[in-house]
Amino acid sequence: MIHYLRMQIMWKGQACFSITAQRSKQEQVKLVIDPYDPAIGLNLPPLEADIVLSTHDHADHNNVRAVKGPASTGGGDPFVITGPGEYEIKDVAIRGIPSFHDEKQGLDRGTNTIYAIEAEGMRLCHLGDLGQAELTEDQVSKIGNVDILFVPVGGVYTVGAKAAANIVHQLEPRIVIPMHYLLPKLKFKLEKADDFLKEMGAKNAEPQGKLNIKIHDLSGDETKVVVLTP
Repeated sequence: MIHYLRMQIMWKGQACFSITAQRSKQEQVKLVIDPYDPAIGLNLPPLEADIVLSTHDHADHNNVRAVKGPASTGGGDPFVITGPGEYEIKDVAIRGIPSFHDEKQGLDRGTNTIYAIEAEGMRLCHLGDLGQAELTEDQVSKIGNVDILFVPVGGVYTVGAKAAANIVHQLEPRIVIPMHYLLPKLKFKLEKADDFLKEMGAKNAEPQGKLNIKIHDLSGDETKVVVLTP
C-alpha cells in the first residue's frame, strides 16, 4: 500500500466529497463520492476523479456520469463503484459494506452501501444515506478502525443528530465530518447540523473550505469534529 504524503478533502454539498491523495507533485489519486444531480437545488461543480463511488441509486447520490477522468492522465472514464465488494484501484483499497437506508431494513427506501477506504495510510469511512439507528457488530467489524468518518446528520431521509452521534461513538474516529444536512437552495427539507454539533460538544466548530491532512496529524484519543463548507 502506497502511503501518500497528504490528503485534501473538499465537500461539494449533500453527501458528495472530492478527495485527493497526493504522494508527490507528479503522483496522486482522486476520488469522488456521491455526486448528485443539480436538480436537487445545489450546483455540482466540474469534477475529476480516478475513482467514483455511489452509495445508492438515488438522484442526489448517483450522478456518476458527471465526473470525468483526470485531464492529467488523458481523461477517459473513471472507475465506478456502486455497491458492496472489495476493490483495489491505484493502490487505494475500498470495501463496500451493505447497510440500510432506513430503520425498516430497506422496506421504505432500499439499501445503502457504506464505504471503507484506505489511502495515504489513513482509513476513511463514508456512511452514505445511512438510516440505521446504530451499526451492527458485523458492520463495525468490517469498517474497522476509522481515522476520518463522513456521517449524515440531517434526519428525514437518514439518521438525525442523536443517532449520528451514537454511531460516531460506535466507531470512535479521529475526525468526523458531518454531511447531508440543510443547505441554502437545497430542495430537501433536512435538519441543520447544529443539533449534531451540540450532541458532539462542538457548537463552536469553525467551518473551513477544505481539510488538508497528513497521517501524523491524526493524534490524540478524542474525536475532532470538522465542519466543511461546500
